[in-house]
Amino acid sequence: MSKTIAEKILSTKSGQDARANDIVVADLDFVMGQDGTSGLAIQAFEEMQAKQVFDPARVAMVIDHSSPSPLAGVSALHRQMRVFADEQKINFYDIGDGVCHQLLPEQGHVVPGDLVIGADSHTCTYGAINVFSTGVGSTDLAAGLVSGKLWFKVPETFKFVLNGRLPAGVYAKDLILYLIGDVTADGATYMAAEYVGEAIAALSIDARLTISNMAIEMGAKCGLMEADQKTIDWVRAHSKKDFTPVKADLDAVYARIKEYDVSKLEPQVAKPHTVDNVCPVGEVAGIPIQQGVIGTCTNGRMEDLRIAAGILKGKKIDRHTRLIVAPSSRQLMLQAMREGLIEVFVEAGAAVVTPGCGPCVGTHNGVPSDGENVISTANRNFKGRMGNPTSFIYLGSPATVAASVLYGKITDPREFIK
Repeated sequence: MSKTIAEKILSTKSGQDARANDIVVADLDFVMGQDGTSGLAIQAFEEMQAKQVFDPARVAMVIDHSSPSPLAGVSALHRQMRVFADEQKINFYDIGDGVCHQLLPEQGHVVPGDLVIGADSHTCTYGAINVFSTGVGSTDLAAGLVSGKLWFKVPETFKFVLNGRLPAGVYAKDLILYLIGDVTADGATYMAAEYVGEAIAALSIDARLTISNMAIEMGAKCGLMEADQKTIDWVRAHSKKDFTPVKADLDAVYARIKEYDVSKLEPQVAKPHTVDNVCPVGEVAGIPIQQGVIGTCTNGRMEDLRIAAGILKGKKIDRHTRLIVAPSSRQLMLQAMREGLIEVFVEAGAAVVTPGCGPCVGTHNGVPSDGENVISTANRNFKGRMGNPTSFIYLGSPATVAASVLYGKITDPREFIK
């Protein structure tokens, strides 16, 4: 019987003929923790009486969620991570380096065919470059740090066939919001989402990363794409590692297959307080907003910054509205500076903050006030997600956020797209 991408990668890494619903113990290619989860992982590592991680070159810890630290307690956690990283001689990314899910592919740590775990739910991001990557808890992370192995239940696969091309003013974020709204937040629970078709082939790697990033929002274990030439060229530009791309067999067995024509898709917005509460932007256009956010592991990459700056250039944001921009890595912030994008944001009235998660998790930057409406490029809009359970978070593309902060209300970005 032929196999899906998920089945092939877990077969290779476990040395077994792995099929959907099998339990396997597999070798890990990379292990990552961030500052929201690494403290417990280090504690569990020590309780296991471990002395050394399995391979320092295949481990990274990243300070990105509360970066820079807003509290003394968080500073103590950051110090714990720094000490552990020094002792173990692992890869370490400190405040200002960026978001973990940007850094791992950007810095060449993960490549097609890899099996990767991270103690963060959006570790599924790297599926865009043909990596089986998934989020785990801190204790599982510690087990991976010690042994370089972890157990997996091989997921069934939900295949999304995406035909056509996205219209002008409609982006990868609109597409993934539409898919989540269609299949619902639990429509792909513990499945591998596999995205194929003309629409995916037409997207940049930046855009593909956006789609795989939000696979978890439909309950998926990972969000996989095949490695085409565009992927291979991108990975070779970022990594010196050897790799073997993995492709699903033509007669692979899928738990579900859904086919879409994206050629008439409109900009989408996820309404409070669930990510699958999605509608076309026209249904919520005109709702006042007090804050906009551009960035996070979903939409803080160069393509996103360029799209937003293209709309904001030469304009001022509404005087009753704030805009926070958080580039997803130091490298990208420097590139945005070289291209003049940071200047565009600052002149428009935005606050550009440290590369990292920024306002997304609600620990420091940009906590909204009671009852305020926020439109964000982040991946979640749960009640209290940004630090205030009485505020309301809408999700949209960088273009939708940029257009909305100009008018101080949710706005269809297509009027700004030539």
